[in-house]
Amino acid sequence: MMKKVINRQEDIIEEMIEGFLCVNEDLYEKLDRGVVLKEKKDKVGILTGGGSGHEPLFLGFVGNGLADGAALGNVFAAPTPYNILEVIESVDSGKGVIQIYGNYAGDVLNFDMAAELAEMEGIECKSILVRDDVASAPLSRYEDRRGIAGDVFVIKLAGAAADEGLSIDEVARISQKAADNTRSIGVALSSATIPGLEKPTFTLAEDEIEFGMGIHGEPGIKRTKMMKADDLTTQMMETLFNDYPYKKGDEVSVLVNGLGSTTQMELLIVNRKVNQMLKEKGITIHHNDVNNYCTSQEMGGLSISLLLLDDELKALYNKPAYSPYYVKNA
Repeated sequence: MMKKVINRQEDIIEEMIEGFLCVNEDLYEKLDRGVVLKEKKDKVGILTGGGSGHEPLFLGFVGNGLADGAALGNVFAAPTPYNILEVIESVDSGKGVIQIYGNYAGDVLNFDMAAELAEMEGIECKSILVRDDVASAPLSRYEDRRGIAGDVFVIKLAGAAADEGLSIDEVARISQKAADNTRSIGVALSSATIPGLEKPTFTLAEDEIEFGMGIHGEPGIKRTKMMKADDLTTQMMETLFNDYPYKKGDEVSVLVNGLGSTTQMELLIVNRKVNQMLKEKGITIHHNDVNNYCTSQEMGGLSISLLLLDDELKALYNKPAYSPYYVKNA
C-alpha cells in the first residue's frame, strides 16, 4: 500500500471530521458524513460538498459568509443522496437551499436525487454546478466541463448573497453568474495517491507535466516536458485568455491554488507572472489569493482561476467571510 498516515481505510472520513471538530467544536456540528454551522440563520441555506481528499474544500468552506454545511463522500467519491439530504435538512430555515458542487457524474446524480427527496419534504432546492475547468471540454461543450478550484469563488459569492437576505431565486442567479464568470486551468507535476490503493492514480516521468489535468487525475490537454515557471504560467494564462473574452478595463479576482505538495514559494513565483500578464493586458486585479484551497491529496501542481467581476459581484465579493481555512476581510 502507498504510505498514508491513517488507521483503517474505512474510518478515514469519520476520523477526519472528528479531528476537524476537535479544533473547531465551537463553530460546527457533526452530521453522519458532513458538518454544519451550529448557528442557523434565517436565510437561504448554502450547501456544498463532494468527495473528500480535496481539503480544505469542502468542509473548510463552511463558515460565516460562506456555506452553511458540507456533505462529504469518500475520497474522490460523491456523498450519498441521504448524506446530502441530512445536510439540506440541517441548513434549511424555511427559505430554501442552494447546492454548489463540481460537475462530476456521481455528484450530479446524487445531489439531484437529494434535491428531489428534499422537495418531497417541502424544501425548495436549487443546484449550481461549477464548470470552471477550461481544459476539460471545448467552449462549444461548456455543459460538459468539470469543476476545479472555481468552487471557492462561487461559494464565497453565494454565501454573501444569502447573508444579504435575498430570495432563493436571486441567490441562485448570482451564484450562477459567479460560476459562469469563472475560468480555471490546472497542471500536474506528480500524481495523487488514494488511501488504500497500491499505486498512484497516474504516472508521470520525472521530466514531464500534465497540462490541463483534473483534480482527480483526469487526463489533460497534453503531456509536455517540464518548463520554467514563467513559460508554464504564460501557457496557462494564454489558455484562459483564449477561452474568455477578457479585455482592457476588466476587473478580476485571482486565485493561484496549490494541489497539495507544491510549495508556497512556487505558487508565489507563478502568481508574480500572473500579475504581470494581467497588468500588461490592462486588466485590474481586485483581489489576489495564493493558497491551497482545492487540493488533490499530495498531487504536485497548481491551478489558476480568474473571476470576472461586475459591480454586483464585486460588492458581494467585498463582504466579509470567515472559516478556519478562509478569511475575507471587508
